[in-house]
Amino acid sequence: MKKLILLFAVVLGFTALTSMNVDTEPQFKFEKETYDFGKVKQGTPVTATLKFTNVGDKPLILSAVEPTCGCTVADYTKTPIKKGATGTVSLTYNAAAIGQFTKDITIRSNATEPIKKVYIKGEVVASVTSK
Repeated sequence: MKKLILLFAVVLGFTALTSMNVDTEPQFKFEKETYDFGKVKQGTPVTATLKFTNVGDKPLILSAVEPTCGCTVADYTKTPIKKGATGTVSLTYNAAAIGQFTKDITIRSNATEPIKKVYIKGEVVASVTSK
């Protein structure tokens, strides 16, 4: 019986200690994780800005934003994003090739989900030239 009471006391103490740490790690909350450009004229670069909020308690730090190809250039908030603050990931797509496209972009950070993917998509159409 004494062993059972001791075991219960240890479990209760461990539970109390772990629940005292209320800080949560940084976390993304994007307004949109996929941006659809719709139809884009060939040869016209287009830019999307994806906004996110840090819903964790600790500062969110982005270490890299990596597009999957050279047709997309990324820029992002490089300073730590505090709890409740917003940051952005700006993506510029070079609409050179005609056709539909979907590109994924990898975001590396100190968040609870350290590797996050966002997407851009659309369709590049031939630009009409006047004669």
